Amino acid sequence: MENDLEQPSEPVEPCEPSLVQLFGRRAFIVSVATAVSAAAFWGLRRSTVAAARPMTPDEGPKTVTIIEFSADGKQTDTVSLPRLIKSDGEWKKMLSPTSYRVTRHADTELPFTGDSWNLHDRGVFRCVCCDLALFSSETKFDSGTGWPSFWQPIAQENVVDTVDGSLMEVRTAVSCRLCDAHLGHVFNDGPAPTGLRYCMNSAAMHFVKLG
Repeated sequence: MENDLEQPSEPVEPCEPSLVQLFGRRAFIVSVATAVSAAAFWGLRRSTVAAARPMTPDEGPKTVTIIEFSADGKQTDTVSLPRLIKSDGEWKKMLSPTSYRVTRHADTELPFTGDSWNLHDRGVFRCVCCDLALFSSETKFDSGTGWPSFWQPIAQENVVDTVDGSLMEVRTAVSCRLCDAHLGHVFNDGPAPTGLRYCMNSAAMHFVKLG
């Protein structure tokens, strides 16, 4: 006699996640882990690499060695001079607001706003703070960035390179050897023969035109 009772149904297996679901979860976990790791890395990097800034009067050397250039742009002599030191108030009084922020507080002028980014005259670019010769028009080129750019300084002795960790990348800041004015940054994407791009602030320099 056939059993009229209903046979028990087979137990229902728990739902297994699809491959798409598994992949999605793993991708999410990996993405979160990567983001956390990146944030930690940049936080550590920024905490261990300080932002470039002008030195205080009690920092750095008391004397510096520079190359002097005459009014007509010719090298004259190598001299050792006391480093030019002024108080913040003195710098603020003698400089324009933009030049003061750029040179004494490592600020950056807006691109395409300076008076020398598109300058093509023959001459010498001198420090706006101390008049030290910094760059020659002979090494100036159009970088398309909106800042005056050069492939080398007029004399390497007249500038100082400093590691700068002020942004989410480590850059090389450039300052004046004599007065420690912040000038800009140097990058490894310039033209021959040096392959360098000294990206300067117009407000950090004044131009002396040569005949």
